[in-house]
Amino acid sequence: QVKIDWHGHRDRGLAVPNALAAIEEGAHQVHGTALGVGERCGNTEMDLLLVNLKLLGLHDWDLSKLPEYVGLVARALDVPVPYNWPVFGNDAFRTGTGVHAAAIIKAEAKGDAWLADRIYSGVPAGLFGLSQRIEISPMSGISNVRYWLTHHGYSGEEALCSYVFTAAKQSDHTLSDDEVHQLCAEYAASVS
Repeated sequence: QVKIDWHGHRDRGLAVPNALAAIEEGAHQVHGTALGVGERCGNTEMDLLLVNLKLLGLHDWDLSKLPEYVGLVARALDVPVPYNWPVFGNDAFRTGTGVHAAAIIKAEAKGDAWLADRIYSGVPAGLFGLSQRIEISPMSGISNVRYWLTHHGYSGEEALCSYVFTAAKQSDHTLSDDEVHQLCAEYAASVS
């Protein structure tokens, strides 16, 4: 019996959709590489193929260790994971906008972790051992600030929230954790 073996490249950015189409059409095996590393523009991104197979319900593997694997490969091959790489990039599950954060926070407050992990994300972070990250930016609402502060060991007192919120609105970027800690230290020094 002849079997179909599919091997794709990323020359047009269609490796994962083409691999999924090959599977749908009966390919017995598809090839992939971690982070799509390969000749020319690379090969099918095995990590993203696994994500899509899981989300499409075609396989029910436990992929909670996949981020660790992607990080290991990136370090071993000295290939940085792009910050906007789906699921595994630094920005994949972070939000600094008020509307998105408020919805996540409300779902968590109602005890609905399932909804909180999906409300503004096409990929549930929890399926991959990750979590949503709420940050503080010029686009944040006060709920972002309160959430960040309470999840980093600070009180959610209104004056501190207001101090950090005002600084965020005056900045031109998402504040790093170090910047928010510094703002909290400045606030504490100003009231003592």
